[in-house]
Amino acid sequence: MAYDKFTTLTSPAVPLPIENIDTDQIIPARFLKAVERKGFGDNLFRDWRYDKSNQPIADFPLNQAKYSGKILVAGKNFGSGSSREHAAWAIYDYGFRVVVSSFFADIFQGNALNNGILPVVVSPEFLEKIFSAISADQNAQFEVDLQNQKFTICASGESAGFTINPYKKHCLTNGLDDIDYLVSMKEEIAAFEAK
Repeated sequence: MAYDKFTTLTSPAVPLPIENIDTDQIIPARFLKAVERKGFGDNLFRDWRYDKSNQPIADFPLNQAKYSGKILVAGKNFGSGSSREHAAWAIYDYGFRVVVSSFFADIFQGNALNNGILPVVVSPEFLEKIFSAISADQNAQFEVDLQNQKFTICASGESAGFTINPYKKHCLTNGLDDIDYLVSMKEEIAAFEAK
């Protein structure tokens, strides 16, 4: 499945200043029965977004109309726990294209990159500046420049660089998953095989 091509994204952000968010909190295990990648966004952070009567929990950021955007800003250690790829599916299906944290669990980070989501690692200090910018203005804009690997707080102009595997950068820039990438190289593969 191909994903949206990612070059530069300018968007407000949704703050989730909670540390140690694991994949069961991102998408609870009881929702892992589907095999297609669609519909998982409805249950993103399900047990934090809804109470036991299926009523929205008003003070959870994703339920507050004042927050919007394609960037999720989370506390340290995002995506720990089980290796379920569904966590990345749920985040992408909800509409986020970037998740920012000061630390990601390795398996989640790989799953995110494989599913069209850019995980941006910034220092704890810069993460606090992002949260402060959102607190000062819930419509604060942020720019994510994949080509130059830079995350910018638009109001102040402060920016931080981030790292990404060159292959994954190529895939995100071109909207490719691993299978799409191999298909795009079929002529080179055929030429190699012919040798």
